[in-house]
Amino acid sequence: MNARASTASGQKFASDRTIGQIEPVFEFYDAMPTGVSVAADGRIFVNYPRWGDDVPFTVAELRNGKAVPYPDAATNVFDPARPAETLSSVQSVVVDPANRLWLLDTAAPGFAAPLVGAVKLVAVDLATDKVVRTVILSGPAVLPTTYVNDVRFDLRKGKTGVAYITDSSISGPGGIIVVDLASGESWRKLSGHVSTSPDPAFIPVVEGERFAVREKGKPPASLTVASDGIAISADGETLYYCPLSSRHLYSVPTRLLLDRSASDEAVAAAVIDLGEKGASDGLEADDKDRVYAGDYERNSVRRRGSDGEWVTIAHDPRILWPDTLSVAADGHLYFTANQLHRQPQFHEGRDQREKPYVLFRIRIDAGPVLLK
Repeated sequence: MNARASTASGQKFASDRTIGQIEPVFEFYDAMPTGVSVAADGRIFVNYPRWGDDVPFTVAELRNGKAVPYPDAATNVFDPARPAETLSSVQSVVVDPANRLWLLDTAAPGFAAPLVGAVKLVAVDLATDKVVRTVILSGPAVLPTTYVNDVRFDLRKGKTGVAYITDSSISGPGGIIVVDLASGESWRKLSGHVSTSPDPAFIPVVEGERFAVREKGKPPASLTVASDGIAISADGETLYYCPLSSRHLYSVPTRLLLDRSASDEAVAAAVIDLGEKGASDGLEADDKDRVYAGDYERNSVRRRGSDGEWVTIAHDPRILWPDTLSVAADGHLYFTANQLHRQPQFHEGRDQREKPYVLFRIRIDAGPVLLK
């Protein structure tokens, strides 16, 4: 049925139609969230990077209508004297197949250079709500320009599993960081490759305006963000990823990422440009081998089938910058809509965000990828 809009005279005209039925799950009236992850038992976790908002805690569990510091308040107060034990600025939270919540700490508040010894993956056992593993990420995998963004896990590889992390630097090379969870060793792949780099021809338009950094008295400046979204296939053999400053989806075989001896040329030759999907922040995959992507230019969430075709599963004016996506065991895709593009730096210092930010979900006929 066509959507209609009324004028002052009562005349009705056609207007944009919504697609899908999105359901609000939680409203945020304080700091702006980015990441979300949903455990098998339905517990929901979110994070708030320290980008300028007042962020009293950088990781939270949503309980009884409130955001509660997780795993506790003390861990969320960064102590430079204890960089491995306290959280600086968490960009992503992901529940793994072993019922652990991993916290990806950028240690780069406001996109500053990462603090040495503080960039890390922290695992919290959801059965005890206690930290059970901390993996410090360091050079040469972590560069002075690195901004670790999102992470996916395959617990079948190596002794205790591996993690794949995107480096979404805004000033240096993007790349994929691979972490051996048993040894804690990490290495870079596709560093500075075209697939992990901003598209120089990319000009995003959000809410009818070019999305750019805008300072008073200066011309608009492009925001160039490298590899950002990441997802892993249902069989664990393919990693999907995308720069934020691009509309293309890329894939690469995970076997080449895991092979530390594989040459840069060999890995690069195996990268596939899967074409345009829209401009995306987060990516996700389900157990039916489908890939989900936000489309922040079109207030939408889209899904790529195993045949390579994209369909829009959600399109709604309330989807103001779909950030992180999470497929849950309850048959829903959860995603944050955080109005990232309305932040002051994109509007000559004027904060145009309107609270609340919202966590939405939409029903899908699939569950999460569980590689264990």
